[in-house]
Amino acid sequence: MADGIHLSAGDANPGFALPDAGGALVRPDDFAGRRLIVYFYPAAFTPGCTTEACDFRDNLASLQAAGTAVVGISPDSVERLAEWAEAEQLSFPLLSDEDHAVAEAWGAWGTKVVNGQERVGLIRSTFVLAADGTVESAEYGVDPNGHVARLRAQLAA
Repeated sequence: MADGIHLSAGDANPGFALPDAGGALVRPDDFAGRRLIVYFYPAAFTPGCTTEACDFRDNLASLQAAGTAVVGISPDSVERLAEWAEAEQLSFPLLSDEDHAVAEAWGAWGTKVVNGQERVGLIRSTFVLAADGTVESAEYGVDPNGHVARLRAQLAA
């Protein structure tokens, strides 16, 4: 995790104001009154990230019916996110954090091990924000396989 930042239940969310795949700015306040899943993923068009994004896409209706919205954040450019959203028919906001400042503020940027090598980069992480915007849960080092099913069980969605 970035600089030892580790969000936990009850913490205030660090916020963000990031462009989506269409260039519009998105903020947590845009979802006030609903739970919000904020998930950070390393890169569009990669196998694990595509698995996770398509899983969110396929379960979006049940999450929304339970009063929960979803946003994905990566260091990809707005243009790359637009291409990926179209290719995979992703219907929830994908946000561009090219300088990874938001990922750092949320503790989702730091040292990780990839194929036995230490690297600095985005740590796949998921946060659930309560309707009041506080952190309800935080998970770092997420396995994309089965992730959405675990979230649905946690949120009763």
